[in-house]
Amino acid sequence: MTTARVDFIKYAALGVLATAATPAQAQVGTETSSYTMFGTPGLILMPTAEVAEDSELAITYSHFGPNTNGVLTFQISPRLSGTFRYSSIDNFWTSGPQTGQSFNDGSFDLQYRILNESDYLPAVSVGLRDFVSKGANSGEYIVATKSFGDRLRVHGGLGWGRLGSHNPIGATGGARAPWDPNQGSSLNANQWFRGDFAPFGGLSYKVNDKLTFKAEYSSDAFVEETQRGLVEYNSPFNFGIDYQISPSAHLNAAYVAGSMFGAGLTFTMNPRKPPVYSGSEKAPLPVKPRPSRADSAAWSTEWVSNPEDHAGIKRVASDALGKEGIQLKALALTATRAEVKIENNRYNALAQAVGRTVRILTHATPPSVETFEVTVVANGIPLSTVSMRRSDVERLEHAPANDMYARVTIDEASPVAVQNSELANHDTRFTWALAPYLKLSFFDPTKPIQGDSGVRLSASYEVTPNFVLSGALQKSIWGNLGDDSGPNTSTLPHVRTDSALYAQQGDPAIAHLTASWYERPGKNLYSRVTVGYLEQMFGGVSAELLWKPVDSRLALGAEIAWVKQRDYDQLFGFQDYDVVTGHVSAYYDFGNGFSTRVDVGRYLAGDFGATVSVDRNFDNGWKIGGYFTKTNASASGSFDKGIRISIPLEWALGSPTKSASVAELRSLSRDDGARLSVEGRLFDWVDQGHGDAYSGRWGRFWR
Repeated sequence: MTTARVDFIKYAALGVLATAATPAQAQVGTETSSYTMFGTPGLILMPTAEVAEDSELAITYSHFGPNTNGVLTFQISPRLSGTFRYSSIDNFWTSGPQTGQSFNDGSFDLQYRILNESDYLPAVSVGLRDFVSKGANSGEYIVATKSFGDRLRVHGGLGWGRLGSHNPIGATGGARAPWDPNQGSSLNANQWFRGDFAPFGGLSYKVNDKLTFKAEYSSDAFVEETQRGLVEYNSPFNFGIDYQISPSAHLNAAYVAGSMFGAGLTFTMNPRKPPVYSGSEKAPLPVKPRPSRADSAAWSTEWVSNPEDHAGIKRVASDALGKEGIQLKALALTATRAEVKIENNRYNALAQAVGRTVRILTHATPPSVETFEVTVVANGIPLSTVSMRRSDVERLEHAPANDMYARVTIDEASPVAVQNSELANHDTRFTWALAPYLKLSFFDPTKPIQGDSGVRLSASYEVTPNFVLSGALQKSIWGNLGDDSGPNTSTLPHVRTDSALYAQQGDPAIAHLTASWYERPGKNLYSRVTVGYLEQMFGGVSAELLWKPVDSRLALGAEIAWVKQRDYDQLFGFQDYDVVTGHVSAYYDFGNGFSTRVDVGRYLAGDFGATVSVDRNFDNGWKIGGYFTKTNASASGSFDKGIRISIPLEWALGSPTKSASVAELRSLSRDDGARLSVEGRLFDWVDQGHGDAYSGRWGRFWR
């Protein structure tokens, strides 16, 4: 490298460090709704320093030349975005048994804004493309964006890897390893910002609220596609338009490399912006004020010694709560106190269930009762107790919800008085449902998307409130999950990679058939024991213990299981393989919507390792996160990874429901890092009844 090029790199690096050290400026006009063909905020193929609106989730489908991309991009924070992309290059393989087949690969991107745009300085971002996969689109970049008025934006940067393949002007860190399409997915950190780098740039002009013109000078020379005769590369200049069909849909069209036309469609949504605003549920009962204390007859406490009065109060409260989708589990009364145990079966906001409960108590209980204590239970286990004064409920009904929040206490559940006041509730012990199901599998090299759909009959029976029998039987109607994609070459026990055999032979199938026992063995402790056919591929016994104080950000857990592999028909038989598996887990809530979880232990194939998860949780129930698993059986540099999204149906429908739509995008099922799937794991539901579950959505207390 020449001295001039060395100096250029040195001063460029110093400039980036200087901008990173500059105090954050107010953001000026660098949010965007325009996405590239690769599904990230930017121009056509090249990145920019623009960001999407915080929390925006974008789904993009694009095609140009031999390239097809399905992309999910999430603005994790105002500065950080993450992208999961599934790419396909048509007719990629030109020799061998795969001749004529496409190359398919899943990849991840990250981009971080190190400097917001100000009046005089541009926005600056640094990014990694395809940094934990086979590396088909692998590249790194530093890019700046400056706005000129409300319509024109100018962008420029330096790219490495694939983004440094056209007319490089220098190199850093020595030669970059050539891309090998036959290698497994791995974290290629030793290649970041290494090798040739090249400049790129462009501009975008917003003609009106709907139409934006874009042009760019691209540093991507399509080297691999050109060598294989898939692309005719004639020019580094790309041109495109972005047309906003609706506030949540954009259509892109582009002319790329002087030889290819392309188009893309992007749909966006934001957890903070529901399509249907809530409020369609029936209004709650108004708080019933008590009569004046001058009415001594109304304030009499003679009812306390009359069992018929107690029975009448319980009946009224139980009936009224049942209409609200809240099950009254127990009610204990003294002259001045009402203690209730409830199970919330309807409201995604726990505070709303508690608010409706105390409104009903103002109608059901005599005037002398001044203190309400509401204990929330799940699976028969008390999770937390909310205590308040009735006089505060009466006085603050029309005040801001936070005024009431300042006057309640949320403590460890210890409902002593109600322990011997359980209601029978025989009519709710048995529940069943018949519903459709859909199961999807991604990233098989020959079948990128596979699925199975059918109907599932599920049922559960409460032997006691904390001892539950449950099961599910499913029948496939349509699907291709059982299509045989070739011999299983895994050298580990086939704990997951025989999934096609389970799909072929398990129809109909017993999805699970279990008995679960939940307990509170001590202060801040929760336990679970589940026995039976635990999941599609394994049956046995699983035991779990969780330590989780009601107001703590930290939780610790441990699980151990002995399981045996089920027969492929998923009925009652077993195969010879059995294993002891288990993990110790740590959960931590950072308090700003982000949480993490680390599981360390032994997996189903007998391998040892760890899984690390990071999630962003929204007060309305949305949850978006990612994870990766690495074990001693994983290939060198390789690991399992995935993204999961949970969307509360209340957000989409506008009416209260605890149901959610859950989707998971992960690499192809593999035997290393495979963990047992058991319904009812403790943290998943215990945390929903603790402190943050109230504070985040206390605004719905009066709804």
